[in-house]
Parts: sequence; structure tokens; C-alpha cells
Amino acid sequence: MKALTAELVRFARRNTLSAIGGLVGFLILVVAVAAPLLAPRDPLKADFRRMNKPPDTQSLLGTDQVGRDTLSRVIYGARTSLFVAFSAVILGTTVGSLWGVACGYLRGRFDLVSQRIMEILQSFPDLILAMAISMAIGTGLQAVIFAIAITRIPFGGRVIRSVALSVREMPYVEAGRASGASALRVMAFHVLPQCVAPYLVLATTHLGVAIVIEAALGFLGVGVPPPTPTWGNMLADSITALVPPWWLAFFPGLAITVTVLAFNLLGDGIRDTLDPRLSPAFLRMMTGGRRA
Repeated sequence: MKALTAELVRFARRNTLSAIGGLVGFLILVVAVAAPLLAPRDPLKADFRRMNKPPDTQSLLGTDQVGRDTLSRVIYGARTSLFVAFSAVILGTTVGSLWGVACGYLRGRFDLVSQRIMEILQSFPDLILAMAISMAIGTGLQAVIFAIAITRIPFGGRVIRSVALSVREMPYVEAGRASGASALRVMAFHVLPQCVAPYLVLATTHLGVAIVIEAALGFLGVGVPPPTPTWGNMLADSITALVPPWWLAFFPGLAITVTVLAFNLLGDGIRDTLDPRLSPAFLRMMTGGRRA
């Protein structure tokens, strides 16, 4: 425990901004998990006597068009938005990483076909691809998670493939093959462990992107359906009024901005600590010139 604490202190000293981002991200996660305890009101309960009320002592962040408490909806929106982002990133990065390991180690026709599939996926903007998938399979929490996960697969696949290509030529991998171990065993015990650091870097840096995509899908009406509170749905609700109250868009927008910035700062620090090779320039090169 002391060693872990000392390592965290060294990380904070070397990467002050990343440490701040990690702290802010942790606090946001705590708020999301403890939403039932922290939210002052039911986020779905309407109060037609307090429609479009500005921030005051009764509603610290104001109310929306049907009198729902904005603070409660922002807090519960964090729970939904972060659950979607984390689930999609873990699913997409894991599938992409396993695919990349197989491509880098097996090579041949499997690698060639896989790379063309990844290039096709990357030829579409992330938001357009996520919208198309979400509209094709239907709206809902699972559909949004699946749609965002698909957009993360090629990035993980391309980067982890490059790691597997270099690892497969290492002496200990050659020794494993020479000992008669199967390709699956060599990949599982010799190649995959070397991909853990890049995997963590990719997962952390993709969280911010996933949050933005989820919010955009909700704003466009193809994300998690109302009345479930998400930050994207709250932004969409803010433009339905003839004269939108400023607080309806400002506070969920601020939540998105702070959360994405926090996880991006944390991801930069983890990247520099675990694998400095995964700089933005390297990632763009490995992913075909596009930003992850």
C-alpha cells in the first residue's frame, strides 16, 4: 500500500495536470455512483408549478420545461453517460486489441483482410458511423454502447497490431514457438502481456471521445431515449423551447466539457508514464492519419 501511495505521489509530481484530471474524473465517478444519495429530487418528477425556473435556493441549477430539477438530471445524466462511455470503450478496445494481436502474430491473409475491414470502418467519421449503427439496430442503452464500441475497434486494432508485430520477433516468443506451443498459447502468454500498457493508454484516451459521441447521439435523437436523463438528451431538450433558458444547455454542456477534459488529461499522463511511444503523432500514424 505504501509503495502504491509513493508511486501515485511521484506520478502527481511529474504530471500535475494529469493528476488534477484524474482527481476530477474520480470525483465525477463518485457523483455518478452515488447519484441516488446526492440528487436532491427525482430526475423524472415533473413540477408544473416550477417550469423553467432559473437557479435559486430551491433548485440550485434551475428547472426545465416541465419543472424537473436540472441538478438532479445532471447528476443522473453523469451515471448514464459514464456507464455508456466506459462500457463502449472497454468493449471496443478489448475486441480491437484481441483482433490486433491476432493480426500482428498470425499475419498472412487474415491480417490482410482484417486491415481492409479496419480501413473501411475508419473511412467513416466516428459520429456518422455510430449514428448509422444506432439507427440500424434501434435506439436504447445497449444499442448506443454497441454503436460507440464499433467506432473504437479499429483504433485499438491498428495500435495493438503494431505492438504484436514487434513482439512476435522477440527471442522469448521464438522460444515459445520452438518448444511446440500453439499459436493461441503463444499469443495468450507471450504477446498479450506486452499489450497491457498500450491497452490502458488507449482505453483512457478514448473515454473522452466516447462521452462526446454519446452526448451527440442523444442530442440528435438517436441515443438513449428520453426520459432517461443523459447529458445529450438534456442538450436536446434545451432547444425545444421558443426561447431556451440558458441554464438548460449551460450546465450539461459544462459537465461534458469538464469530464472530457479531465479524462483527456489523465490519459495523457498515463500515456507518458506507461508507454511514451504512444504520442499523438504515433497514434495518428498507426490509425491511418486520423485522431483517435
